[in-house]
Amino acid sequence: MSKHSNVNAIEFSSGGLRLLDQRVLPLRVEYVDCRTVEEVAGAIQSMVVRGAPAIGITAAYGLYLAGQRALDAGEVDPHRVVSLLAEAGRRLKATRPTAVNLSWAVERLMARARSLADKGFGVADLVRALSEEAQLIHREDVEMNHRIGSYGASLINDGDTVLTHCNAGALATGGYGTALGVIRAAHEQGKGIRVLVDETRPFLQGARLTAWELVQEDIPATLITDNMAGYFMMRGEVNLVVVGADRICSNGDVANKIGTYSLAVLSKEHGIPFYVAAPWSTVDLSLESGDEIVIEERDPGEVLGWGDLRWAPDRVGVANPAFDITPARYISGIITDRGIAYQPLAVSLKKLAEGGGQCSTSG
Repeated sequence: MSKHSNVNAIEFSSGGLRLLDQRVLPLRVEYVDCRTVEEVAGAIQSMVVRGAPAIGITAAYGLYLAGQRALDAGEVDPHRVVSLLAEAGRRLKATRPTAVNLSWAVERLMARARSLADKGFGVADLVRALSEEAQLIHREDVEMNHRIGSYGASLINDGDTVLTHCNAGALATGGYGTALGVIRAAHEQGKGIRVLVDETRPFLQGARLTAWELVQEDIPATLITDNMAGYFMMRGEVNLVVVGADRICSNGDVANKIGTYSLAVLSKEHGIPFYVAAPWSTVDLSLESGDEIVIEERDPGEVLGWGDLRWAPDRVGVANPAFDITPARYISGIITDRGIAYQPLAVSLKKLAEGGGQCSTSG
């Protein structure tokens, strides 16, 4: 988790990948071991691991495991291994289509593998390079999260109440967190903040995961149901909202956990700043707007109940989109590891892409 915690959501060694099972938190702390790409894909799809940066890191390790299996099986043709990796990459990318970090990480490793194969490197060298690249992605994510936290903490005043949705903390990333990284950094700076945590139905990432992280860090937190947010905003008890993101388009539209759009509209109505925090790897400049983002539809059972408990009648129809799109016009700023993009977001994001540093065209 944070730099003060001994809990890691993703642990890698030469023997394989060890993932903290986020389906059973906070009641139990258990791990799932993955030694094949199929096991990694299953862990991503079943939400053993979740959060855009975290599934990108996990997919990178999964691609390495596919390469290692080919090496162990005696493959000697590096181009044959690249073909096997491409097949594994397609399997990984199909697990959760909305978050861009997953495909970004897979393509980054594939580019490295193709380059080495074309240069005549052997299979052992290729697989070793995949391991190094996956670990580099992991380290870079933690470093990016700390920069996001540093930028974002400047937006929080002493005594503020911050509302957050879903889980964009250490559990959703390589460590430290994006939205929770901003909150964590403000807390570490000694600002007396309070956090309102949305439950985040139907998978309860806020109640189970964000609340757990904040308790671990002794950051004052109050859990609320998703439909209470407007009540607290109307009473003047929310100073700003900070959420994560699974994909950010070139115009500033953001895909994030279902319910984010509602919070953004409520924030606009009440004059409350609404910020998105995400690493630059979540920015997808190839998409012009949120209309182009594929929204994942998940298992109806997640809405019908939890575990063995069912609260809905049999044969009722269920819709379960996992994400929604927040249009750029509702977003005060996007906090990235390259700086903060303010309105107009399309202009600011372009400047950050070109290495222009922190943008403040209207912030």
